[in-house]
Amino acid sequence: MAHRLRTYLCVTAALVASPALAQEQPDAPQDGDIVVTATRTESLASKTPIALTAIGSEGLRDAGVTNPTALADVVPNLSIDRANGLQITIRGVTSTDGTEKGDPSAAFLLDGVYIARPQAQEVSFFDIERVEVLRGPQGTLFGRNTTAGVVHVISARPTDRFSASFDATYGNYDTIQATAVVNVPVATGFALRGALNYDRRDSYVIQSATSPFGLDPAKKNLSARLSALIEFGPDISLLVKGDYSSIKGRPTNTVRLTNFFDRPFVAEGRPHYISMGSAQRRTRLHNDGVESFYDNETWGISAELNWAFGPVDMTYLGSYRELTRHEGGPQDFGGPIAFPGVFDGEYWQNSQELRFAYNDGGPFTGQVGGYYFKEKSGIGAYILNPPFIPGATAYGFPQDPTISESKGVFGQVSYELIPDLKLTGGIRYSHDLKSRVGQTVIVFPAPVGVVPTQQNTARRTFSKVTWRAGIDYNIGNTLLYATVSTGYKAGGFNDGCEAGTGTGCVLPADILYYDPETLTAYEGGVKTRFADGAVRLNASIFHYDYKGLQLSFQSNSCGGPCQITTNAAAAKVDGIELETVLQPHSAHRFDFSISYLNARYKRFRPHATIDYAGVDLDRSPSLTASAGYNFTYEMANGGKIEAGARVRLSDAYYITDFAVPLATNPAQKGPLQFRQPSFHKTDLTLTYTAPEDRFYLQAYAKNLENEITLSTASAQNGTSAAFADPRTYGVRAGVKF
Repeated sequence: MAHRLRTYLCVTAALVASPALAQEQPDAPQDGDIVVTATRTESLASKTPIALTAIGSEGLRDAGVTNPTALADVVPNLSIDRANGLQITIRGVTSTDGTEKGDPSAAFLLDGVYIARPQAQEVSFFDIERVEVLRGPQGTLFGRNTTAGVVHVISARPTDRFSASFDATYGNYDTIQATAVVNVPVATGFALRGALNYDRRDSYVIQSATSPFGLDPAKKNLSARLSALIEFGPDISLLVKGDYSSIKGRPTNTVRLTNFFDRPFVAEGRPHYISMGSAQRRTRLHNDGVESFYDNETWGISAELNWAFGPVDMTYLGSYRELTRHEGGPQDFGGPIAFPGVFDGEYWQNSQELRFAYNDGGPFTGQVGGYYFKEKSGIGAYILNPPFIPGATAYGFPQDPTISESKGVFGQVSYELIPDLKLTGGIRYSHDLKSRVGQTVIVFPAPVGVVPTQQNTARRTFSKVTWRAGIDYNIGNTLLYATVSTGYKAGGFNDGCEAGTGTGCVLPADILYYDPETLTAYEGGVKTRFADGAVRLNASIFHYDYKGLQLSFQSNSCGGPCQITTNAAAAKVDGIELETVLQPHSAHRFDFSISYLNARYKRFRPHATIDYAGVDLDRSPSLTASAGYNFTYEMANGGKIEAGARVRLSDAYYITDFAVPLATNPAQKGPLQFRQPSFHKTDLTLTYTAPEDRFYLQAYAKNLENEITLSTASAQNGTSAAFADPRTYGVRAGVKF
């Protein structure tokens, strides 16, 4: 032990200068490694030449990651916030448009299937085999909407052995999470796996006594998944999965911005942040005047066929999914009482992918494929008794249908020039179509009825070639790599219709439509382990040329509230990421990560008199870091006790409201940047695991500081702010059969 301790202390200091020190032959996965599918074929995470973080099921449990938002605690340069669904930000690249016509900048996948609607993503987080987070554009093999990267949730597959398990959590805010799993080998080559999940908690928001409406439960979700694996022989298998989720609750999750910032919101566009305790920060002092609710459901089915013939592996992945949304809640316009709003939507998506991978054991490997995706939706969103239209009973947006269609063909090849030195090149052609037929309407009492004020009809196509080039060199237990890669996200349209295309259509094309966003990433990295595996390190340095980034915000410029999306001209992102794991003794494990990020606009004028060159992109703290320690005590009976502690630190970041001029302060011409000051959050776990992993008991606490950090901010209408989770604590237990 002493020798290993001295070794890792010495080599850590010399790490960058000598990354290949004390190499070992990586013939098989070593402790701490994991098999991933980041290149659409299986490889070790330590030998995959891209920036990724992969976490297995036990790692997620030990870190207390029980929902996607908590992934940010363990993945560098990642934040996942609850807005209109999940908003994923990777290395400062993000999208705030969660509407039926919007797309994320980071793709969320479940078992290889792209989940288009952010409102349907969180309920997939149960019975997980692993999660892979790919940082940087993945525009060749994944393609669709991956300028930021990919969050890929892989659920557990059926196996040929009977097993069953039950896990349960109870915590503050009446949090209850329970998952039951059973795996049954029905016959030789045929196995079934079923999983049932219940997820419930009360609201983090504290409602003042003046409101007659309760906020609990904030969520009450019930989900089920059934998987069937059929192996027709050693070379062909079929995996079929079906899932269903009921998504219910009272989703009021915002407070007034004055819980975070002084008014008036001036001071050179950066309002003054005020100090306030957790309870005060989370309290709503105004009366909603209406009860909020979710009554949504989603379901889907997918089939994955794998067929190996000679050196070629064929994979077909097909999926069909639906989402039904029935929601209601307050629409706040700044007065003492909010007004009711209702939303109904029907969505379906269909995706088909076919890939062929070639590997004969020689220097050449490659894969080619084709991809098809289509989403269709019909929605109706209404504000009832709108205060800005006297005499009206509703102001709304019936849109049916909205269609998004994407087609792509791709290929990627690698060639080993000399042993362990490999060149990789890939290319993808994408063609996207977006269209919508709809209206903006005002509803009056009879005999006037429905009065259309605007046609929301548009159609546009986009095409783009994206590519990837890279080189990697494998020196024993060290991988060196460098890549240039590109990503693309299709453009779209705002409310209205183009002049000359119909009655009442007056908008010029450059206002109605917005362009695609594109990103070119230059990255170099190293992945290494040494000192008999006591030290593992991943490091990367990157530069992004980011053009046409799409910015979405709420505005009152449409005769009422609406969402506007526009393009910023260009941005630059530079960064360094470092992750290391130190295990000088089997009982002691340390992990550290630190990230530097310089994400800023290069050219952008959000207002004629305002130049944003050099201003930080939203949700992009300059420095973030985390440190964890895990102590394991092996008991004589074969059980073990593990104590874990983790602290995450974040520099300040901004969230911008780009609406101009502001209705709350017409004298303020220009965006408002709401600054979240730097913070740190600490998590603790204490776990007992019985011999042979028969059961476990865990006590946990997250965000011990009870730090309330800003997630979203809008200065329009009544102003609102959403925040990340406060202090949570509780107990977990699980048993295996």
